[in-house]
Parts: sequence; C-alpha cells; structure tokens
Amino acid sequence: MAGVITFYLTQRPNYNLLSLTDSSQQRLTIANENLPELGQVQGIETSLATDDARPQIVANFLTRYNSPLVPAEHYGRVFVELADRYGFDFRLLPAIAMQESGLCKNIPEGSYNCLGFGIHKRGTLGFSNYEEGFERAAREIKQNYIDQGRTTPEEIMAKYTPSSNGSWAASVNQWMAEMRYDDRQLGRELKQSEANVMEFVASEVEAAGAMTP
Repeated sequence: MAGVITFYLTQRPNYNLLSLTDSSQQRLTIANENLPELGQVQGIETSLATDDARPQIVANFLTRYNSPLVPAEHYGRVFVELADRYGFDFRLLPAIAMQESGLCKNIPEGSYNCLGFGIHKRGTLGFSNYEEGFERAAREIKQNYIDQGRTTPEEIMAKYTPSSNGSWAASVNQWMAEMRYDDRQLGRELKQSEANVMEFVASEVEAAGAMTP
C-alpha cells in the first residue's frame, strides 16, 4: 500500500449547541458514541487507501435528497476525487450543487450544469455529462476563487453570485455542516457562518504508514 492518509471530521467545541432540540442532541450523542475517540478529539477516522468515508458521506447526501446523480456511490467518488485533485474541501462542490440546482434536479435541459456555472443572459454553458461539468467547475473555483483567497462561502458568494442577500452562503454553510455530521437536522442546527472550504484537504492531511512494494 502506498501510504495512508487519515481524515478527521471533528466536532468543533465552538459550535453553538444552545439551540439544539432534545432529539438533535440525542442524535449528536449517538453519533459521537459511534465515533472513535482520538485523544481529546472525536471524529470519523478514515484511511484514503482503504476505507475513506468521504465518498460515502457524499453518497448519503445525494441519496437523502433523491438526486438524479446515480449511482450515488459513483458520484460520491467523483466529488472527492475532484476535491483532492484541485485541493479543496470535498463538501464544497456538492454543497454548491445543492444550492444551485437541488443536486442536479433543476438544470437547463441537456446542460449537465448543476452548479449554475456559466448560466447567464448570454446563454448557458453546457457539458457532455455531469462529470465534465463538475471538473470544469472545480478547476474554475480553485483558480478564480480559492487561489484568490476566497475560502469561505461568504467570500465565494461575493463573486459567484454577488446579487445574493446572503442566503446563498447560508445554505452552502448548512449543506457543508450536514455532510460533516452526515445528518440533515444536525446540519441545520450546527451550521456556522464562514465555513472553511479548505478544512478537509488531502494535501494538508499528514500521510502516515510505511511505503511497501
């Protein structure tokens, strides 16, 4: 095996828990009990080389909202591979796709354009398939947003959809929180503004494990 990359999706202590309902607190408690304890940190520990949980988290998100992106497991892998290739959080693209098109349920016919990318009065940017559209959006978001220092949904929104009253970023923050906990209600109640779209990035996670032939 050519090394192991370990990812931790952690519960941050500064999340506002005062607004949690009893049922949501119970779900959070159950989720934490099912996660490995790592010193003072609890979270999902996964090995990229063997049992990376990120594609399944995205697949669960797609399935939860009846996305036409099927099989969900395939598109879960697509989103994660693109995030790793371009170096940003694996939750970002599916969160934007949810906000822009309900995870590809509402798009210009035949466009395969789920992220609202290149859709304006002058016409609609179309692609041959979903994968092509996601790849183009990933590349553009990395080069024209993240590399320019826009690393929160609020900062991305200011350029991506400047006419938004803030609801765009609020929704993207919520979807990212939902994927953090893999739970719809917890995403609503534990979301925070200004999520870091560089939080879970493969290149920034320490590789571990011996190299073997």
